[in-house]
Parts: sequence; structure tokens; C-alpha cells
Amino acid sequence: MTDPASPLGGLPALSAATLHGPLLEQTGAFRGNALLLTGPARVGRRALALAVAAQHNCSGVRGMYGEACGTCPSCRALAAGGHPDVLLVEPRATTTTGKAARRRIIPIGAVLEGRDKGRDYEVHVYEFLEVRPTFRRRVVVVNGAEFLGQEAANALLKLVEEPPHGALFVFIAEDVRSVLPTIVSRSGRLSVPPVADRALEFALAQGGVSPDPDLVAFAAGRSGVLAEHATVLAALAGAADFTRALEEGLLPALDAASALEKHWDAAWHPEALRFAWRHLPPPARARADTALEALQEALEAYANPALSFQVFALRLREALGSA
Repeated sequence: MTDPASPLGGLPALSAATLHGPLLEQTGAFRGNALLLTGPARVGRRALALAVAAQHNCSGVRGMYGEACGTCPSCRALAAGGHPDVLLVEPRATTTTGKAARRRIIPIGAVLEGRDKGRDYEVHVYEFLEVRPTFRRRVVVVNGAEFLGQEAANALLKLVEEPPHGALFVFIAEDVRSVLPTIVSRSGRLSVPPVADRALEFALAQGGVSPDPDLVAFAAGRSGVLAEHATVLAALAGAADFTRALEEGLLPALDAASALEKHWDAAWHPEALRFAWRHLPPPARARADTALEALQEALEAYANPALSFQVFALRLREALGSA
């Protein structure tokens, strides 16, 4: 896993210009110190933030919406995941012991090397911005501005107000109300909306992927879902197989629960299961949701996974009237 504050891993496969061209027209002309991109999870805010970073460092001929050329040295460096002027800062996904972090936070240690006592970050914002840009502009993308700790936010404010070498901050959050007002007041704000299904289908076709109806329906306008289409399709198939097995009998249900546990993806399976249950009557769907929430709580508490999934299958069979 990439370090939360390390140079990013590369441009997303789907074109931000295809999906959010009108927004790129605005970001390309932005001359302030900080942008705040808000919108639903997986709607494409991160991809747009990277496209903004590309815009502000591109030396080639811009596209129709002012998007980066994709071929100049800066664009090639970003696509290769080694851009020297772009830094991604995110909440830690795991603890120092390798377990999932229960509390998502961007601490002061991500900003200042001297405060990173556990040496959790390879690159720190303050030290990163001390260096002059290799291309045009240093860009710090804060993916999860709502998770900034008070100390970290205060340290960033000083940098936002007087950014070294004209650096640009791009803050990303789901809801502007969850971001500290001091960050909001110093940022230009843009809302990133879901896109039309036709735009998603076109983006998939551009990437050489056949538009799957279930994938497009599941995405519901969130382009970030399509960036991991193979993983999502596997989760959708697993959720559908598990749901069918629940009605076939107790032993098939328990076997399916064991298979689901082995391939469980906490990022996608819960939503894929709810998608598989979308046609259930509301009372049954509510009971199934309750069973799923109980499973997630058990896994977060590090309960025995095999037993937790077996109990989940039994509760679901009861919720669906198959007990």
C-alpha cells in the first residue's frame, strides 16, 4: 500500500476530461492557493484532483476543456507515478501493527517531519514544499480533508495562506460541512456531481471495457467505481452467488459464507450485497442490512472471521424467510 503522504501512484485509467470537462475549465483558470472539491464517495474527486495537478504542471497543448496534454514530460511523470511536484496526503488505512485503523485521521506528523515520532510518513508536507518545483507548481492533494486533526489543519493553514514557491493545495471531502471552517474559508469550492450513465459507458468503452449494465447501475454516476471495474465486478458476482445460495439450503448457505469470507473486500462487498438485495421487499431488505451491519461490527472488533460469516449467513436466511 502506498504511504499516506508519498508521491502518488499514477493517473487514473478513466479520463477526467471525459467525465468532468466543465469543471476542468474552471480549475485550469484557478489562480488561488487552495481548492476544495466536494461530492459523494467515489464520484471522481480524486481523479479530478490529479487532473488539476496535471493541468498546473503541463507544458504541452491543452485539450478542449483545458485538460493537460498527457504527453509532455510532466504528464508522463505523473502517469508513471513518479511526479516530483505532486504529493498525496490521506488518512492512515492501517495501524503500525498492520490492522485496519479504527479512527481515520491525518495527524500533524503528516505535515511536519519533527512531529512524526513514529516515522509513519516518508514525505511530509512542510518539507516537501520547501523544495522548488521541478516543473511549474508543487501540488499537495489532501484526500480526506474532513479527517484533518486540529493541529494538522492549523499547520496547513499557515502554508495555504503563504504557500512556498506558489504551491497549490487541493482538498477533497464528501461534505463541505465536515471540513474545518478555517480550511473552507481559504479555499475555492467546487462540487463534483455524479455523471450520466451514458458518460460512464463512453468512458468504459474508451478504456476498452465492455459496458456491463450491472456495473453501470451499481456505479450510479460515480466514476471512481469504474476505475476498479474488475474488482467491483468480482464483488457483484460474489454477492449474487452468496444471495442465491441462501435460498438453496443451510449447507449451501454456509459453504457460500465460507467462500465469501475468503474473498471479502471491505471496500466493495457490503455495497455489492446491498445492490444484490435491491429488489427485496423493504422489510426484508431492512433486516438484511441489520445482519450486514452486525457482520461489519464483528469484523471491526477482530472477531473470528469464519464464525462471523457463518452467523451472518444464518441471520440472513432468517431475514429472508429461509430459516
